[in-house]
Amino acid sequence: MQTTVEDVKKIAPTATKEVFKTMSMNIGPQHPATHGTLRLKCEMDGETLAKIEPEIGFLHTGFEKLGEYRNYNQFVIVTDRMNYLSPLNNNIGFAIACEELFDVKVPTRGQYVRVVMAELSRLADHVVSVGLQAMDLGAFSVMLWTFIEREKMYDIFEAVTGARLTTSWTRIGGIFRDVPPDFSKLVKDYVGKFPKILDEIELMLNKNKIFKDRTIDVGNLTKEEAISFGLTGPMLRACGVPYDIRKAKPYLCYDQMNFDVPTRTEGDVFARYQVRMGEMRESIKIIHQALEKMPEGPVNSVDHKVTLPTKDMVYHDMESLIHHFKLVMPGHGLIPPKGEVYSSTETPNGELGFYLVSDGTGVPYRVRIRPPSFYNYSSYVKQVTGRMLSDAVSCMASINVIAGELDR
Repeated sequence: MQTTVEDVKKIAPTATKEVFKTMSMNIGPQHPATHGTLRLKCEMDGETLAKIEPEIGFLHTGFEKLGEYRNYNQFVIVTDRMNYLSPLNNNIGFAIACEELFDVKVPTRGQYVRVVMAELSRLADHVVSVGLQAMDLGAFSVMLWTFIEREKMYDIFEAVTGARLTTSWTRIGGIFRDVPPDFSKLVKDYVGKFPKILDEIELMLNKNKIFKDRTIDVGNLTKEEAISFGLTGPMLRACGVPYDIRKAKPYLCYDQMNFDVPTRTEGDVFARYQVRMGEMRESIKIIHQALEKMPEGPVNSVDHKVTLPTKDMVYHDMESLIHHFKLVMPGHGLIPPKGEVYSSTETPNGELGFYLVSDGTGVPYRVRIRPPSFYNYSSYVKQVTGRMLSDAVSCMASINVIAGELDR
């Protein structure tokens, strides 16, 4: 049990105030453990964090303001740069918000393809998050394993989207193009081997004394505290709240999928790790179901006033050529009805929401983003105040803060 200033004062009540002065210390903004440009202004009482003040904004790029100067399809590129560990989830979340605003329905095959890619992206995000958490606490080998797995998933992303990281994959009303013919085999071959990787990670960490000592009963949050901070995703579910937008408000074809929502009740760093491991196993179940149920047919809306016609149609059909020019020419493009919409999806870090306001022109009047990292990070002070300096690293790793999303 750690000794506090109050304990020392009881022992030596006549000690001078000089003995109890705290020391100011910065962690970041250039520090490996912050996983980005974050700064922590700390008041240290020995090794104890007496006071901590996070400072954000170092990576501010004005994504929301950029949305007011880009048309709806152009903003897809910007969403890649928010949570760059799972850009496909951002692409899909924004496209769904636009489709609600435009009242456009994506064909069934397009919905299933989106679900498979979203869950693969969730796997890529979670597995690297677990690997980096292990690295921060000394288990370097686990990090190397997880990065190897992400590279394998990047091969699939490249085959589907043409890019590995910044995918810019979705379009309003569908996706960039249909998946390659061997898509189902590529995905099945990979996810069929993935559970073994999860078993090996758990073999390395679940009974590792150092990992357990630095994660169990560290950064605890109660259910009530988690709700009051607006936490979502693994942070919330680790506190015992089984809230998952894929279940609470199903989108795409998630209502056709059979999966569980992993939860824990401890609310500590170890519980967040366990929730992410459980979610990866559930994502594998979803991927298998989606591949089995995926129908043939178009992946994009047949309304070519919203979605670009195929190149073959453009080259051989005058009406399609006109639609193509109307959609891409400045001053034309997508013209939504006047109105507003808030749409949210379940990304690896939690609820990603887009609030769009349309004034009837080709660009949004207002784009507002609800980034899960911003809300999750708001609980950091509560988690670490009064704890040891080493716990600050452990708690930070468990939040999986993405600075591009935090400072949007």
